[in-house]
Amino acid sequence: VYKEMRYNTVQVVDNITKQLTKIEQALPGYDFDIVANQGTFIKSSIGEVKDTALLGIVLAIIVLFVFLRRFGTTLIVSIAIPISLVATFNLMYFGGLTLNIMTLGGMALGAGMLVDNAIVVIESIFRNHEKGDSVKEAAVNGTAQVAGAVTASTLTTIVVFLPIVYLHGASGELFKDQAWTVTFSLLSSLFVAIFTIPMLYTKLFGKKAETQPVKQKASIEFKQYGKLLTRILQKKGIVLAVSFLVLLGAFLLVPLLKTEFMPKSDNSTFIMQVKLPEGTMISRTASTVESLENIIYTMLGDSACTIYSHIGKQTGNGSSVLDGDNTASLKVILNDKQVNIDHIIGQLTPYTEDIQGAEIAFVQDNNTLNTLLENDGAPIVVEVKGEELEDIALIVDQAKGKIQSIPELFNVATSIENGNPEVSIMLDRTVAGINNLAISSVIEQIKQQLSGRTAGAIDFQGESRDIEIKLPDIELSQLDNIIIKGGDKEYRLSEIATITHTQSPKEIIRRNQTRLGKITANIDENTSLDVAAQKVSEALKDIELPSNYTISITGEEAKRKEAMDSLLFALFLSVVLVYMVLASQFESFLHPFTILLTIPLAVVGAILAFLVTGTTVNIMGVIGVVMLVGIAVNNSIILVDRINQLKQTDLTLIEAIAEAGQQRIRPIFMTTITTILALLPLTFGFGDGAALRAPMAIAVIGGLITSTLMSLLVIPCLYLTFERLKSGRRN
Repeated sequence: VYKEMRYNTVQVVDNITKQLTKIEQALPGYDFDIVANQGTFIKSSIGEVKDTALLGIVLAIIVLFVFLRRFGTTLIVSIAIPISLVATFNLMYFGGLTLNIMTLGGMALGAGMLVDNAIVVIESIFRNHEKGDSVKEAAVNGTAQVAGAVTASTLTTIVVFLPIVYLHGASGELFKDQAWTVTFSLLSSLFVAIFTIPMLYTKLFGKKAETQPVKQKASIEFKQYGKLLTRILQKKGIVLAVSFLVLLGAFLLVPLLKTEFMPKSDNSTFIMQVKLPEGTMISRTASTVESLENIIYTMLGDSACTIYSHIGKQTGNGSSVLDGDNTASLKVILNDKQVNIDHIIGQLTPYTEDIQGAEIAFVQDNNTLNTLLENDGAPIVVEVKGEELEDIALIVDQAKGKIQSIPELFNVATSIENGNPEVSIMLDRTVAGINNLAISSVIEQIKQQLSGRTAGAIDFQGESRDIEIKLPDIELSQLDNIIIKGGDKEYRLSEIATITHTQSPKEIIRRNQTRLGKITANIDENTSLDVAAQKVSEALKDIELPSNYTISITGEEAKRKEAMDSLLFALFLSVVLVYMVLASQFESFLHPFTILLTIPLAVVGAILAFLVTGTTVNIMGVIGVVMLVGIAVNNSIILVDRINQLKQTDLTLIEAIAEAGQQRIRPIFMTTITTILALLPLTFGFGDGAALRAPMAIAVIGGLITSTLMSLLVIPCLYLTFERLKSGRRN
């Protein structure tokens, strides 16, 4: 059942389910089993995202309380979060966005960042209040000290999403809604942090704080960091050298990363694709499928799985020109979600190999995720372009042999597979001309003797029925003796034509008026897409091609390359936009460059996170790296902004850097930990939705860990180095 574009999937599914219940009641003895349901996937994914977002917010509030040890300040941020969320939903409504996997994923992603601005502002107010300022002075001065940094950090995160919004292809369509959602949530949190937080602080602490000073011993402080930073600044050369070596080492590890187009989802469904020799009757295919069903039920038990079999040509999205009476598919849905599908397939394979003449391939079903992403094709598709179909067929056959020799690939098929058996009758035009035989007359006579002819119509039970006159079926061996009449003479078909037994082509593909042949293959579970594509490329490089003939790898690999190229361009554009925002904010070309050096340090963490967790890099992971450009610089922004403020006082440069670090280390740790804890549930989810979000969360978490540590150690050293170089140039 397919829905119209303007209707909501979940609502349509619910309505269909209700109607099926009514139909079952109206038809006793009939049961309806739902084989596939996108509504279930969408509802479970949305529910999972809601849970992870709420868990992230709760964890963020706990972190705030642990650091500040004040119920009042924690309550203020707790009140600010729902205000920001309501404002975000309003902006989403007027922006025409709906609640779906990607927008709620943006909310879950923004849950940690949602409180970042509030944390920085409340911590600054709280620190001024601790030092002895009145409540009103603390609220005004604390907000003023960080307003510029908070605005800059919000804008840098927002501008990172601008290139993603305007990307073409899968990347743009997939992340457009998520980018707008994160943008709306950050804008809401910025206004709440600057205007609502100070107001709530004065209302909550305004009466008692004037007569009761704030206790300084309760909150967590890093008092030794300022002294440690002073020592580090004295050995900045060693710190920068070590940082450079770490950076170099991490980028040398990049070739070890495996890449793919979209993440593979773990589920409890697999498909058996069955193909018997061409020309096999559908009854023979049905008996083979019945044998396979018995094998599966014997191994797993009747109650352990549900099997949905389709014999013959399929309809809808799953149809293919290669389908016919000789093909079938069995969809096996395991009732136990914890069962390892690879183990089940390994047990079934020896039994299926004994079925004579049957080609059986096992494919893990990613239908829900891939259908939503319009990614139903094989991961490896090789196209051979040329002019003559015969030459293309020879090259395709040669390429197929080489691809079949790659152990990581299975289910190798081509578009030039032999089709149904057919008889080709080539009329000898010279003989036909001498005997005055028209080609159209010969064709019509053969057609009538094989298929019969219409001899009128008859009225039967109120309906007009054609009267068909047919001869008894003619065997293939009797085809030569078909009589063809020409005038008063009769000729045997073999006397005027050459009869050959051939097989029809299964399909003929053209693109831009150029003929092409396709080879498709599936990839082993433990092999990444880029590794498989590289092995295919190596295997095909020795094939000698005539002029005007080409071989190229397309399919999912082509999509991967296109997506990676566009995302890398978005990454470069994001860096440029962040630099422009920082340059306008700091009114300097030098200090924004200091802050931007946090980005490669963040990428180091993302690379290490992918390697440690064994995560394959896909477009979700690269999106996470693009987001890091805006998120990772936030810590450096509030640090450098405070250094610039303290430089205007009587402090020396080293004293200003050390004091700024001492004042900013607590909000830096608080914002980093809240963001990481908010994203952490996304990495441990289950199902298709979790597989979609986990690589992005892993990239951001890994990048935040390294960028935070490096911001506290490396950025102060870089700032000091650049300032001294600038002073030396002036002198």
